[in-house]
Amino acid sequence: MASFNGKRGTLSHTDISSQFRVGKYRVDIAGFEAFLDDIDFLSPVTELIVIDEIGKMECLSKKFVSFLNHILNSDKLVIATIALKGSGVIEAVKKRPDITLFQITTRNRDSLLLEILMLLGE
Repeated sequence: MASFNGKRGTLSHTDISSQFRVGKYRVDIAGFEAFLDDIDFLSPVTELIVIDEIGKMECLSKKFVSFLNHILNSDKLVIATIALKGSGVIEAVKKRPDITLFQITTRNRDSLLLEILMLLGE
């Protein structure tokens, strides 16, 4: 994990002691939530929020899911990656009418930024 304010942490690892697992990885929910506490997502000066990624590990955190809902219901611009497959929160985010999804492929990865900027009117 890394934030734009320079904070770093480890979300998951095979050597972490945790009851939460995704595949072979154990997920440090407490560490992740402490990391989230240091980010002022809803500050009036925050205009853009970048999330990499909205995935199964992240969605194990109730705090992340709550922040995500607040952020998506705010007037903030959000650019995020999201798991290709998933149910629950992942599926709900993808079904929101105010979301535009882009699938990144090897063919479009170099031109996708321009397409997104054009959509935003930049």
